[in-house]
Amino acid sequence: MKELISGINATRLVFALVCGGVFYIINPIGARPIIAFLIGFGGGIAIILIEFPLRKINVGALIAGVAGMIIGLAIAVLISHSFRFIIPQNFDIYLKLGFGLVLTYAGMIIFLREKDTPFISSLRQYSKTTKRNNRKILDTNVIIDGRIIGICNVGFLDGALVIPRFVLQELQRIADSDDPLRRKRGRMGLDILNKMEKGMDANIVISKQDFRDVKTVDEKLILLAKETGAKILTNDFSLCRVARLEGVDVLNINELASVLKPVILAGEVMNVKITKEGKEPAQGVAYLDDGTMIVVEEGKAFIGKSADIVVISTLQTEAGRMIFARIRDHTK
Repeated sequence: MKELISGINATRLVFALVCGGVFYIINPIGARPIIAFLIGFGGGIAIILIEFPLRKINVGALIAGVAGMIIGLAIAVLISHSFRFIIPQNFDIYLKLGFGLVLTYAGMIIFLREKDTPFISSLRQYSKTTKRNNRKILDTNVIIDGRIIGICNVGFLDGALVIPRFVLQELQRIADSDDPLRRKRGRMGLDILNKMEKGMDANIVISKQDFRDVKTVDEKLILLAKETGAKILTNDFSLCRVARLEGVDVLNINELASVLKPVILAGEVMNVKITKEGKEPAQGVAYLDDGTMIVVEEGKAFIGKSADIVVISTLQTEAGRMIFARIRDHTK
């Protein structure tokens, strides 16, 4: 990630040098060559500096403002063209300038105020879906989970994987925690990011966009997804529900794992090890290799042993799948 950031800075420097070189060769102002180079180089730096305040501008507001300016300018040109036969030629330039300034400003202000109307919203949504709809924003939990590496390696994800700076900061806080378990999870997440960067052919993008007035990372993720039109990649059930209520597309890897589990039908026989007592009298509980819980009627007597069971029914919930079964044979 540090290499990515340094690469961006190197690109900026090259751009400024190219600007200086172009002015040095063309020299449109007829100055001394070194002065022309410095002017071009300074102009390149000025263009680069414009990037930093633009990061804080709301994307929807920027689109609305630019659209308003363009429409206002177009109307100004039409009106001034219509008045060219009435107004003396000496005042023609002032007429065009006046209409251009007034209507361009008016168009920009009107579109900014009405940026949440269906028309402007559709423009903003079109911009998002056509340019950035392949981006996935990773949350802290899905990074620590680690399965993202395998999912990327088998090619299930396309487009860029966006890792916000505030997610990196949260991972660092977890890795520096006094709690040994949290510290271990945080360091595991940082190791996974390092493997993704160095050992995978994935397009990883570090987003510096932040929302300093927002406290929680989950809220920031939802706002970033809205601003960029990207999807959130997570395994957090709560974040998944809230984001979908906010109209944000979410990819939940737990849901992916759930639908990829093999289908188990009523009447199937399987051999499992019953590990503990169930909630109801005489019930036992077993687990499949994928973590699916099996509630076994009359299974309490077989705790710690393997037994053949017959599937009675399955229950699919948002949290996962449960299987209900009964004992078929005696202990093997």
